[in-house]
Amino acid sequence: MELTKDVKLVPDVSQEKLVDLYKQMWTIRFFDEKVDEFFAKGMIHGTTHLAVGQEASAAGACALLNIEDKITSTHRGHGHCIAKGATADKMMAELFGRTTGYCKGKGGSMHIADIDIGNLGANGIVAGGIPLAVGSALTAHMKKQSYVTVCFFGDGATNEGSFHEAVNLASIWKLPVIFVCENNQYGMSGSVKEMVNVEHIAERADAYGIPGEVADGNDIVDMMNKTHDAIERARSGEGPTLIEAKTYRWKGHSKSDAKKYRTREEEQEWKAKDPIKRFKNVLVEAGILTEEKAEEIRKDAKQEIENAVEFAENSPMPTEDDLLTDVYA
Repeated sequence: MELTKDVKLVPDVSQEKLVDLYKQMWTIRFFDEKVDEFFAKGMIHGTTHLAVGQEASAAGACALLNIEDKITSTHRGHGHCIAKGATADKMMAELFGRTTGYCKGKGGSMHIADIDIGNLGANGIVAGGIPLAVGSALTAHMKKQSYVTVCFFGDGATNEGSFHEAVNLASIWKLPVIFVCENNQYGMSGSVKEMVNVEHIAERADAYGIPGEVADGNDIVDMMNKTHDAIERARSGEGPTLIEAKTYRWKGHSKSDAKKYRTREEEQEWKAKDPIKRFKNVLVEAGILTEEKAEEIRKDAKQEIENAVEFAENSPMPTEDDLLTDVYA
């Protein structure tokens, strides 16, 4: 479908779905910005990793999935969870350590999961979700089920042995898994240019005989187009695809990161590629949104997060008895 003379969307997506995706991107951003605010105030404990600026890669990669399809997420996974259908109130409650959270307040930021909607869980271990995604895809293959698994990970994960082992197995067995590398240019404080001696991480797909695609991770339309092709390939039994989504995290690696390893000029250059603003401009030019409607949607998303905060703050804390539940003997 042609959105504008310069923007074409391969899958047939309704206008209502596109508007929902626009709101979803704002919801992801406002969620992380609110979490950032609460950590700074000491209202949330532990640590967190924010994906402000990366909304398009999460929303675009999940946009065409069914509820039966699965995802595995990362330590920077709030956006993935929301994109797969998680509700902001239960997510916020989890970060507040309340019993109404997805893991009853025991998992926190890096361990949100919801099996009912296909979210197999975020993961605090770099590359830890990649073998799990391949295991999920192997299950679908052996049970002859039609679901696919989208596996999110960062650029740093592609230097871990588990990445290479898992991609190799998925390739050999032609498993229905889509590997989505969110290349946000830095693994902690190290530039990807110093860590990987190829121009594109997607080139690593060549070693395993699978397609490697480079996507503009700040362009939700490009993300949907590239993911559409990978999903079709996976569902038809042709095996995995590696998609490299080139994007940028506006915040630091974690809450304690002063970002001294990169310039403010670089940050401003990437902020000018704001994925939400870019998508809004496409929808307005296509006549799907007006500027007024876009602003209304932005406000609705912000209110949704405020409602989630209220829900979390009014939810009960765990009791001493809860210390001995949900643990292995």
